[in-house]
Amino acid sequence: MTHFVAEIAYTAAPEVVAASRPAHREHLAALHARGALVLSGPWADGTGACLVYRADDEAAVRGMLADDPFLRDGVVEVLSVREWTVVVGG
Repeated sequence: MTHFVAEIAYTAAPEVVAASRPAHREHLAALHARGALVLSGPWADGTGACLVYRADDEAAVRGMLADDPFLRDGVVEVLSVREWTVVVGG
């Protein structure tokens, strides 16, 4: 499996993001439980978040992102998905 880093940016008002957050976090918890999501969290400035996935290819990561309630509800946009070569840890 390969690591991928996805960056998302919030595109909706904070109250809309907050309303979608519980379903988003349930989705992430399920991915983490099966080993597909390594870690995730928001940027300190509140503009978006970083998610680290373990997957066979970028298409699989984009599929997991497409299933995320944040994306389905239109509160974020995916800025990038990049393959990441982990040197230490992981």
